[in-house]
Amino acid sequence: MDLFMDIVIYLVFCCVWKVAASAASAESRKSSSILAVPNGAKWGKWTSPKFCTSGYVNGFAIRVQEPAGITEDDTSLNDIRLYCTSGETITFGIAGFGQWSEKISCSKGYLNSFSLNVEKSQGILDDTGANNIQFKCQNGDLLKLSSYEWGTFGPWSKSCDPGAICGSQAKVEEPLPIGDNTGLNDIIFYCCD
Repeated sequence: MDLFMDIVIYLVFCCVWKVAASAASAESRKSSSILAVPNGAKWGKWTSPKFCTSGYVNGFAIRVQEPAGITEDDTSLNDIRLYCTSGETITFGIAGFGQWSEKISCSKGYLNSFSLNVEKSQGILDDTGANNIQFKCQNGDLLKLSSYEWGTFGPWSKSCDPGAICGSQAKVEEPLPIGDNTGLNDIIFYCCD
Protein backbone atom coordinates (compact mmCIF):
# COMPACT_ATOMS: atom_id res chain seq x y z
CA MET A 1 0.00 0.00 0.00
CA ASP A 2 2.83 2.43 0.85
CA LEU A 3 4.44 1.86 -2.54
CA PHE A 4 1.13 2.61 -4.25
CA MET A 5 0.73 5.89 -2.32
CA ASP A 6 4.32 6.85 -3.10
CA ILE A 7 3.67 6.33 -6.81
CA VAL A 8 0.44 8.35 -6.69
CA ILE A 9 2.13 11.21 -4.85
CA TYR A 10 5.04 11.15 -7.30
CA LEU A 11 2.70 11.25 -10.34
CA VAL A 12 0.62 14.09 -8.90
CA PHE A 13 3.77 16.08 -8.08
CA CYS A 14 5.16 15.56 -11.59
CA CYS A 15 1.93 16.68 -13.27
CA VAL A 16 1.54 19.76 -11.06
CA TRP A 17 5.20 20.70 -11.57
CA LYS A 18 4.92 20.36 -15.37
CA VAL A 19 1.78 22.52 -15.57
CA ALA A 20 3.24 25.14 -13.20
CA ALA A 21 6.55 25.23 -15.09
CA SER A 22 4.78 25.68 -18.41
CA ALA A 23 2.55 28.48 -17.07
CA ALA A 24 5.49 30.20 -15.37
CA SER A 25 7.52 30.05 -18.57
CA ALA A 26 4.81 31.84 -20.57
CA GLU A 27 3.98 34.34 -17.82
CA SER A 28 7.58 35.16 -17.03
CA ARG A 29 8.48 36.03 -20.60
CA LYS A 30 9.45 39.68 -20.73
CA SER A 31 8.02 41.88 -23.42
CA SER A 32 9.98 44.84 -24.74
CA SER A 33 6.97 46.92 -25.81
CA ILE A 34 3.19 46.88 -26.24
CA LEU A 35 1.29 47.52 -29.47
CA ALA A 36 -2.14 49.14 -29.15
CA VAL A 37 -4.59 51.05 -31.34
CA PRO A 38 -6.97 53.83 -30.24
CA ASN A 39 -10.19 52.55 -31.82
CA GLY A 40 -11.08 49.48 -29.72
CA ALA A 41 -14.70 49.11 -28.53
CA LYS A 42 -15.70 49.69 -24.91
CA TRP A 43 -17.50 46.44 -24.02
CA GLY A 44 -16.11 43.44 -22.16
CA LYS A 45 -13.20 42.69 -19.84
CA TRP A 46 -9.51 42.18 -20.49
CA THR A 47 -8.25 38.60 -20.49
CA SER A 48 -4.96 37.62 -18.90
CA PRO A 49 -1.91 38.13 -21.15
CA LYS A 50 -0.89 35.06 -23.16
CA PHE A 51 2.57 34.48 -24.64
CA CYS A 52 4.41 32.05 -26.87
CA THR A 53 6.78 30.24 -24.49
CA SER A 54 9.54 30.85 -27.05
CA GLY A 55 9.82 32.33 -30.52
CA TYR A 56 7.30 34.68 -32.09
CA VAL A 57 3.90 34.78 -33.77
CA ASN A 58 4.08 34.22 -37.53
CA GLY A 59 0.44 33.56 -38.46
CA PHE A 60 -3.18 33.82 -37.37
CA ALA A 61 -6.78 32.75 -37.96
CA ILE A 62 -10.03 34.45 -36.94
CA ARG A 63 -13.38 33.19 -35.67
CA VAL A 64 -16.18 35.09 -37.39
CA GLN A 65 -19.97 34.91 -37.16
CA GLU A 66 -21.86 35.26 -40.44
CA PRO A 67 -24.53 37.99 -40.53
CA ALA A 68 -27.50 36.77 -38.50
CA GLY A 69 -30.14 38.86 -40.23
CA ILE A 70 -31.97 42.06 -39.48
CA THR A 71 -33.87 40.75 -36.44
CA GLU A 72 -30.99 38.76 -34.91
CA ASP A 73 -27.82 39.73 -33.04
CA ASP A 74 -24.54 40.05 -35.00
CA THR A 75 -21.09 39.78 -33.46
CA SER A 76 -18.67 39.46 -36.44
CA LEU A 77 -15.13 38.93 -34.99
CA ASN A 78 -15.24 36.68 -31.91
CA ASP A 79 -11.73 35.30 -31.39
CA ILE A 80 -8.21 35.29 -32.81
CA ARG A 81 -5.89 32.28 -32.95
CA LEU A 82 -2.20 33.19 -33.01
CA TYR A 83 0.35 30.66 -34.29
CA CYS A 84 3.73 30.64 -32.50
CA THR A 85 6.92 29.47 -34.17
CA SER A 86 7.32 27.12 -31.17
CA GLY A 87 4.26 25.19 -32.40
CA GLU A 88 1.86 26.56 -29.78
CA THR A 89 -1.35 28.43 -30.48
CA ILE A 90 -2.85 31.26 -28.46
CA THR A 91 -6.61 31.84 -28.36
CA PHE A 92 -8.82 33.60 -25.88
CA GLY A 93 -11.38 30.80 -25.49
CA ILE A 94 -14.38 32.93 -26.21
CA ALA A 95 -17.36 30.60 -26.23
CA GLY A 96 -19.95 31.49 -28.72
CA PHE A 97 -20.37 32.38 -32.24
CA GLY A 98 -18.84 31.75 -35.64
CA GLN A 99 -16.47 29.50 -37.52
CA TRP A 100 -12.67 29.51 -37.67
CA SER A 101 -11.02 30.75 -40.86
CA GLU A 102 -8.01 29.18 -42.47
CA LYS A 103 -4.57 30.08 -41.12
CA ILE A 104 -2.58 32.77 -42.91
CA SER A 105 1.14 33.32 -42.23
CA CYS A 106 4.00 35.63 -43.08
CA SER A 107 5.99 34.35 -46.06
CA LYS A 108 9.12 35.31 -44.13
CA GLY A 109 9.56 36.65 -40.61
CA TYR A 110 6.92 37.36 -37.98
CA LEU A 111 3.89 39.57 -37.24
CA ASN A 112 5.09 43.07 -36.46
CA SER A 113 2.12 45.52 -36.32
CA PHE A 114 -1.69 45.52 -36.64
CA SER A 115 -4.79 47.52 -37.44
CA LEU A 116 -8.27 46.79 -36.05
CA ASN A 117 -11.64 47.20 -37.81
CA VAL A 118 -14.20 48.35 -35.23
CA GLU A 119 -17.82 49.44 -35.54
CA LYS A 120 -18.61 52.51 -33.45
CA SER A 121 -21.43 52.21 -30.89
CA GLN A 122 -24.85 51.89 -32.52
CA GLY A 123 -26.80 53.10 -29.49
CA ILE A 124 -30.00 51.05 -29.15
CA LEU A 125 -29.24 49.18 -32.39
CA ASP A 126 -27.05 46.09 -32.80
CA ASP A 127 -23.38 46.57 -31.82
CA THR A 128 -20.66 44.27 -33.17
CA GLY A 129 -17.46 45.70 -31.63
CA ALA A 130 -14.34 44.55 -33.50
CA ASN A 131 -15.08 43.20 -36.96
CA ASN A 132 -11.68 42.29 -38.42
CA ILE A 133 -7.94 42.60 -37.94
CA GLN A 134 -5.00 42.93 -40.30
CA PHE A 135 -1.28 42.48 -39.66
CA LYS A 136 1.98 43.57 -41.24
CA CYS A 137 4.90 41.15 -41.23
CA GLN A 138 8.53 42.14 -40.75
CA ASN A 139 9.12 41.67 -44.49
CA GLY A 140 6.23 44.02 -45.41
CA ASP A 141 3.60 41.36 -46.19
CA LEU A 142 0.03 42.52 -45.39
CA LEU A 143 -2.14 39.75 -43.93
CA LYS A 144 -5.93 40.08 -43.81
CA LEU A 145 -8.68 37.45 -43.71
CA SER A 146 -12.30 37.75 -44.82
CA SER A 147 -14.85 39.00 -42.30
CA TYR A 148 -18.10 40.95 -42.20
CA GLU A 149 -17.02 44.54 -41.75
CA TRP A 150 -19.62 46.91 -40.42
CA GLY A 151 -16.90 49.11 -39.03
CA THR A 152 -13.78 50.73 -40.43
CA PHE A 153 -10.08 50.07 -39.98
CA GLY A 154 -8.38 52.48 -37.65
CA PRO A 155 -4.72 53.53 -37.69
CA TRP A 156 -1.86 51.06 -37.65
CA SER A 157 -0.13 50.35 -34.38
CA LYS A 158 3.56 51.12 -34.09
CA SER A 159 5.87 48.24 -35.09
CA CYS A 160 7.88 45.96 -32.84
CA ASP A 161 11.40 47.34 -32.98
CA PRO A 162 13.37 45.35 -32.15
CA GLY A 163 11.75 41.90 -32.13
CA ALA A 164 8.29 40.75 -33.12
CA ILE A 165 4.87 39.94 -31.65
CA CYS A 166 5.17 37.21 -29.00
CA GLY A 167 1.93 37.54 -27.02
CA SER A 168 -1.43 39.21 -26.68
CA GLN A 169 -4.29 40.24 -24.44
CA ALA A 170 -7.90 40.72 -25.61
CA LYS A 171 -10.91 42.64 -24.37
CA VAL A 172 -13.91 40.33 -24.79
CA GLU A 173 -17.54 40.30 -23.87
CA GLU A 174 -18.70 36.88 -22.72
CA PRO A 175 -21.89 35.72 -24.47
CA LEU A 176 -24.99 37.22 -22.90
CA PRO A 177 -28.11 35.04 -22.53
CA ILE A 178 -30.26 37.93 -23.77
CA GLY A 179 -29.25 41.19 -25.35
CA ASP A 180 -26.61 42.59 -27.62
CA ASN A 181 -23.43 40.48 -27.88
CA THR A 182 -20.23 41.88 -29.31
CA GLY A 183 -17.55 39.17 -28.83
CA LEU A 184 -14.03 40.56 -29.27
CA ASN A 185 -13.81 44.32 -28.79
CA ASP A 186 -10.16 45.31 -28.47
CA ILE A 187 -6.74 43.70 -28.40
CA ILE A 188 -3.14 44.55 -27.58
CA PHE A 189 0.02 42.70 -28.61
CA TYR A 190 3.31 42.25 -26.80
CA CYS A 191 6.68 42.49 -28.57
CA CYS A 192 9.68 40.42 -27.48
CA ASP A 193 13.32 40.91 -28.49
